[in-house]
Amino acid sequence: MQHDSNEICAMVFAAGLGTRLYPLTKDRPKALVEIHGKTLLETVIQRIIDSGIRHIVVNVHHFSDLMKEYLASHPFDADIRISDETDFLLDTGGGLKFAEPLFGNARHILLHNVDILSDIDLNKLVDNHITSGAMATLAVRQRNTSRYLIFDRSTMRLCGWENTKTDEKRMEVPCKDGISLGFSGIHIVRHDILDHIPTGQKISMTPLYLDLAAEYPIYGYMHQDDEWMDVGKYEDVARLQDQDKYL
Repeated sequence: MQHDSNEICAMVFAAGLGTRLYPLTKDRPKALVEIHGKTLLETVIQRIIDSGIRHIVVNVHHFSDLMKEYLASHPFDADIRISDETDFLLDTGGGLKFAEPLFGNARHILLHNVDILSDIDLNKLVDNHITSGAMATLAVRQRNTSRYLIFDRSTMRLCGWENTKTDEKRMEVPCKDGISLGFSGIHIVRHDILDHIPTGQKISMTPLYLDLAAEYPIYGYMHQDDEWMDVGKYEDVARLQDQDKYL
């Protein structure tokens, strides 16, 4: 499906401290860590551009000056705007709200963590989200993790969340046949979700989704057959550097 280029924009969450990637992040932000000579930021931005989205917001905090210099000196075929969180790191939900003035008239916002590498078809994710009328659509897959999102198996509507290490569990929607899935760090939201995020507060998207789940449709999008990896840890990057091809 072809979308109006003004209808959808994207945001790359690139403000994290990257402590799990140390010592690679000793002198640079996580987003500028390189694999095979290409930064994580470049890889993610190019994937978004290849899906047809030309309006991209990147948030910065750690080594923010290096991020600004990089984006200024590496032109992309897109309108890239910087959401500057140098003074205060706001996490994903707070960062999304802080960037609100940069989204223009976009009706939907694709959100992508900078340390996620995947060949997921972003157009299919966008189509699924728009067709369903969801407030948010989260890319998910079956994988081992300590924190799971729980969905209704038949409808893929978000019902709850659990942490298997701490035995914490939240169930917000009745769920007859639940399936626990790992979140892939790629999601798309309607612009009006911003109305539900408090200004200037540090908040993650996950509790926000759970708070909204009972009243608004929030769905999971299975992409089990796609290549996917979280490269947020030093050993993940080191392993990929030894491979000829990583996606």
